[in-house]
Amino acid sequence: MKKLQAILERQIGKGNIHNIVAAIQSEDQHIDFVGAAGFANPKNNVEMKPDTPYFIASVTKMYTAAIILRLHEEQRINLDAPITEYLPDALTRKIHIFKGVDYSSRIKISNLVAQSSGLADYETDKLPGGKTIMDELQSGQDREITTAEAIEIIRSMSPRFAPDTPGKAHYSNANYRLLGSIIERTTQQSMHENFQEMIFKPLNLQKTYLFDWEKSNQGDLPATIYLKSKPINALKYISSNTSDGGLVSTAAENIIFLRAFFSGRLFDKKLFERMLNWKSIFFPLKYGYGLMNFKMPMQSEFIGHSGSTGSFAFICPSKSLYLAGTINQMASPAKPFTLMSKLIRSVR
Repeated sequence: MKKLQAILERQIGKGNIHNIVAAIQSEDQHIDFVGAAGFANPKNNVEMKPDTPYFIASVTKMYTAAIILRLHEEQRINLDAPITEYLPDALTRKIHIFKGVDYSSRIKISNLVAQSSGLADYETDKLPGGKTIMDELQSGQDREITTAEAIEIIRSMSPRFAPDTPGKAHYSNANYRLLGSIIERTTQQSMHENFQEMIFKPLNLQKTYLFDWEKSNQGDLPATIYLKSKPINALKYISSNTSDGGLVSTAAENIIFLRAFFSGRLFDKKLFERMLNWKSIFFPLKYGYGLMNFKMPMQSEFIGHSGSTGSFAFICPSKSLYLAGTINQMASPAKPFTLMSKLIRSVR
């Protein structure tokens, strides 16, 4: 385990990594490591510890997908039904007009889960002025963006392709915002309540929660996120990303979730046949149902999810390993995958 800790410590200062936490666990739990390095809060010289909470960003999508699959299993929703059966006209009207054809009523729930709707991404696709929401956030313009506002933004953008275009996926946070609305309208409960009842309580997750900047203790925030050498303040924005990127957790609790997700504790494991129907986003990433597939030539395959903050939660099937953690660096999207490769090479 000292070798694994040394790998983490060597990352500090490289590629503008200021804090890091990672967990790795084997299927038989013979390997069970959680380590950390750097400072979680540089202003107060608070060290990063193995149990330091961090923003898991888009790893949240796995949690949302788990709830959707559970609702499908309970026959409360139908993955193959159009989203117009579950959402009001205000959220679905003219959100997908591609080459003059309005496909808005043809988008199915499964298209949202699998990122195969073709919808534009309100966060990273360019706005009419040429910038993106992410550009604004990284420049310090933190603000809440409601789901209604997010949908209004994508109405001004061009979709990438028609829903269900064979082999195609486009990563859009709007898909998971809409899934959140479907969950809330179906259950008549908030995302906070759904996460709590369907995931946190059954798995006894004590340090995993949906972030709310208004209720947060400013002196006890999750670990600091960076853009290169600059700390990023996006607390209001993260707080509004309830179903697509708003969860906080620890590396150890993310491992608990991963094991439950892939073992069938959260939904019927038979659905995996459908979930692992990969579509290419861009090399080397593919997308399934709330899952990314990362596979480089001559390297191990990873299945799970990463986040824009440098968070990661994956299984490595060939090695029977679970990995989770974060580098809290928005400028190095490939670094978590490099780190995971280093960790698995060090234990096998």
